[in-house]
Amino acid sequence: MSLGVLMAATLSAVAQGQGGGASLGTMNLTLEKAIEIALAENPTIRVADKDIELKKVADTEAWQALLPTADATLSMTDNVRVAKMKTSMGEFKMGIDGTVSAVGGVTLNLPLFAPAVYQNMKLTKQDILLAQEKARGSRLDLINQVTKAYYAALLAQDSYAVMQKNYQTSAENFDVVNNKYKVGTVSEYDKISAEVQKRTMYSAVVSGQTGLNLALLQLKVLMGITTDVDIAIDDSLNRYRDALVLPPSENVTDANSSLRQLDYNRGLLERTRKLLKTNFLPTLAVQFGFQYQSYSNNNWNVFDYNYSPSSTLSFAVSVPIFHASNWTKLKSNKIQLSQLEDTRLDTQRKLNMAAESYRQNMASTITQVESNAEAVAQADKAVQISSKRYDVGRGTILELNESETALTRAELTYVQSIYEYLTNKADLDYTLGRETYLK
Repeated sequence: MSLGVLMAATLSAVAQGQGGGASLGTMNLTLEKAIEIALAENPTIRVADKDIELKKVADTEAWQALLPTADATLSMTDNVRVAKMKTSMGEFKMGIDGTVSAVGGVTLNLPLFAPAVYQNMKLTKQDILLAQEKARGSRLDLINQVTKAYYAALLAQDSYAVMQKNYQTSAENFDVVNNKYKVGTVSEYDKISAEVQKRTMYSAVVSGQTGLNLALLQLKVLMGITTDVDIAIDDSLNRYRDALVLPPSENVTDANSSLRQLDYNRGLLERTRKLLKTNFLPTLAVQFGFQYQSYSNNNWNVFDYNYSPSSTLSFAVSVPIFHASNWTKLKSNKIQLSQLEDTRLDTQRKLNMAAESYRQNMASTITQVESNAEAVAQADKAVQISSKRYDVGRGTILELNESETALTRAELTYVQSIYEYLTNKADLDYTLGRETYLK
């Protein structure tokens, strides 16, 4: 078997490696479909949704504190030796030694005025809003990661295609040079140079296949699907060339999830401050108790006892007079609010700077794409010229190899510039809090 046939067979095996082994089938993927699957299957999204459910349970628990509570008690006491009460009129025992006492009852408690409960109810509602925004932030972050992973897969796929095409060209050149060497029209140096070029391109093809496999694996992980599902992407970076436009300059607004979360945290701190102020307010509760009791029984058979009922109704007012820690907690809350304001201001400045940075990068890559596209056309023309010059004996094998290498480099730079534009756009959309793919 010749060297060319051996390499072609090996390259074919590498190209088919992605679909080898056990497989659940091939999934034809688009960016929209990848995002849809990720939002449905990624565990981090389910965790965020469950956190919202937990906050809603806490909200229910908060208002349940206003409902009455009921407690039942039953106690039995063996009076081995009862106490004596001594007065100026004499002494007498408070019961009979060796007898059994039984007391059973029900107590109902109902808060009539509980300001802390009212504020806590509002606090849990604010907490639900924060949890919902965190879930939205998780979705936006996942969309950003999946989008960039999808573009990275396109970059790896397009780069691999470039490597394959240039390998085929170098293989064809080697066959031509090898045939000329056999008939003595070119030197052994030309044959060796062509073979080195071919082997170099083959190594690049293998590296490109590995990069593509890793890029697809990363995309699968973000989508939350298993590795035994093959992915087929009928897309390329070149299709996005006409969509490369420079967006207008924008400041980051409250649509950004980080700023929204800071605002909700500020609402929580303000609500917490009102909750802390309730420590200075009185509380009022009513309690109703109903009991059955029986004393001085000679056995443990509760059904033979003679019971007497009693009931009580009481109102309890609790008025805080002095608790030093209440003032300290309010001071800490005020400092936390001030810290949060400074954090929000700093965060907004950094986000505005990041958004403008992404925009400037997009402007730069738009210019680069046009220049790189022209470079590809010129490099392709140079390959054709150097090939014809070599065929007629006016060029050298080095010129041909250098022109092919320059073409490969230009094509890779071209797709890389489109990829950089798309990733910067994805980061800009995330920073501005755009919900294009959220449903």
